[in-house]
Amino acid sequence: MRKLKILLIITFFASNFTSNAAKVDSLDIYSTAMDKTYKAAVVLPDSYAKSKKNYPVVYLLHGAYGHFRDWLKNTSQQKLLQNLADQYNIIIVTPEGETFSFYLDSPVNKGSQFETYITKEVVQKIDKTYRTVANKTGRVITGLSMGGHGALYLSARNPELFSAAGSMSGAVDMGGIRNRDTPEKINKMMEPVFGPEGASQEIYDSHAVIGMINKIKENKLPLIIDCGVDDFLIEPNRELHRRMVYAKIPHDYTERPGAHTWEYWADALPFHILFFSKVFQTNGVTVK
Repeated sequence: MRKLKILLIITFFASNFTSNAAKVDSLDIYSTAMDKTYKAAVVLPDSYAKSKKNYPVVYLLHGAYGHFRDWLKNTSQQKLLQNLADQYNIIIVTPEGETFSFYLDSPVNKGSQFETYITKEVVQKIDKTYRTVANKTGRVITGLSMGGHGALYLSARNPELFSAAGSMSGAVDMGGIRNRDTPEKINKMMEPVFGPEGASQEIYDSHAVIGMINKIKENKLPLIIDCGVDDFLIEPNRELHRRMVYAKIPHDYTERPGAHTWEYWADALPFHILFFSKVFQTNGVTVK
C-alpha cells in the first residue's frame, strides 16, 4: 500500500511537471519570394495558454549544414529552449535558413531569398499567428555560426524590425571564407547564394558583417557577441570587436573556453536570453 502511495505521488508530480512546460509548435510558413513552404519551430512558454498578454519574441537562427529544428534536438541540455521560454516568459522562434543561405537574398538564385523570407514573411506570419509584441520593442534576433552572421546582418539592414541582436561563433567575415579552403570547395558551399562560379572577393566583402560597422553604429541596437577561444572563427570575431571598440559602438563581447560545438552554444544561449530579457524589460514589454 505504501509503495502504491509513493507511486501515485511520483505520478502526480511527473504529470504536473509535464503539464507545466513550454509547448513546441511546428508552423508552416509559405514564402512568396521563393514560392516554397518552410517549417519553423515555435516555443511557447507555459504561461502563454493561461494569459491574454502579448509576448516578446526571440528569433534564433541555425548554422550552416543545419535546419530549423537544430536548436531543439542538438543541445545536450534537454528542453533548453523550453526551459528558457518558461523562465523568461518569451516566445522563441527557430525558422528555416537552409544549409548555405547565410540569410541573404541571392542575386542569382530566386530559390534562396532568405533575407526577404525572415524579415518580411516569417516575422509577419508569427505576428499573425500568435499574441506577440508586434513591433521592434518586443523582437530580437540571434544565432550560431552562419546564423550569427545572419542575426547581425539582418538586424543591421532592418533596424526597424529588431530592438537587439546577438551572435554566437558568428561567421562575421564572409570575405575570409575564401581563405579557408580551395576555391572549388568554397564555390560549392556558396553556390546557393552566389551561383556555381562563386563570387568575387569584393562581393563577399560587401556582404560581410565585419564591413558593416557604419551601419551598425548608426542603428544603435544593443548587441551581444561571443565566441569560443578554440573556435576557428575567433579571429574574425576579435576583429569585429576591435572595429566596434574603435568606432565606439557599445556592445557586450565575451570570449569563453570552447570551440565550434553544440556544447559551447548551449552554454552561450542562456547569456543571450538574459541579455535580451533586460532589453525587453527596458522596452516595457516583459510578461510577468
